[in-house]
Amino acid sequence: MHTKEEKMEAFGRFLDILDELRVKCPWDRKQTNESLRPNTIEETYELCDALIREDKNEICKELGDVLLHVAFYAKIGSETGDFDIKDVCDRLCDKLIFRHPHVFGDVQAETAGQVVENWEQLKLKEKGGNKTVLSGVPAALPSLIKAYRIQDKARNVGFDWEERSQVWDKVKEEIQEFQTEVEHMDRDKAEQEFGDVLFSLINAARLYHINPDNALEQTNQKFIRRFNYVEEHTLRQGRNLKEMTLAEMDALWNEAKALEQSHPR
Repeated sequence: MHTKEEKMEAFGRFLDILDELRVKCPWDRKQTNESLRPNTIEETYELCDALIREDKNEICKELGDVLLHVAFYAKIGSETGDFDIKDVCDRLCDKLIFRHPHVFGDVQAETAGQVVENWEQLKLKEKGGNKTVLSGVPAALPSLIKAYRIQDKARNVGFDWEERSQVWDKVKEEIQEFQTEVEHMDRDKAEQEFGDVLFSLINAARLYHINPDNALEQTNQKFIRRFNYVEEHTLRQGRNLKEMTLAEMDALWNEAKALEQSHPR
C-alpha cells in the first residue's frame, strides 16, 4: 500500500484540482450546497450499491465521488468564510479523540459493546452535542434505517428486552392487532398497526444481529433476478407477461428458484 507521504500528496493534488475547477469550470463554479445535495444523496446510494455487490473497483470509484462532495462543501464553506477542509478535519479528529478515551485516555473498554455504550454517553456530554438520546437520529433517514437507529440508541442506555426471545411475543401481538384492524376495514388504524409490525420486526432483526436494510435489499435483488427470469422466458415463447396465467408464471418462478438453489451466489 501507499505511504503516508504519498497519501498526503494525492489528497493535496485532489484539493488543487478542485480549486481550479471551482474557478475555471462553468458547472463547478455555479454549484451551491443546495444544488449539490441531491447529487450527494445519489452518490451515497451508488456507493452503498457497490458495497452490497462487493465490487472493489466500483467501491473505490464511488468513494472518490463521495469524497469529492465532502471537499466541495468544505470549499464552499471556505468561500463564505465559515470553515474550510482543515476545520472539517480538525473537528473530526477532536471528536474521534474525545469519543475514544479507551484509546487516547484511561477509560477501559474491552468489547465493541462497551465502546458503543461509552460513545452514546460521551455524545450527550459534548458541547453543542445531542441533548437527548434520540436527537442524534437524523430526521431525513429512510424510515427503515431510522427505526433501527432509534432502537439501537435506546438499547445503549439500557432500554431493551431482558431476553431477546421476548421480542417474538411483541411481534405476534402487533401482527394480531394489525389483522384485527384489517378485518374492521379501518384503513388509518391498519396503517398504524402495520407500522408497529414493521417496527417490531426491525427490533427482532437488531436483537439477532441482522441488518434489516441489508436483508430487505437482498430480498429485493432476489425478487428482481427471479422476476427477470420469468419475463425473459416468457418473451422467448413469443408471449408477454399479461398473457401468462398465474400458474404459468409460478412454474417459471420455481424454475428460477431451483436454479439459484443449485447454483448459490
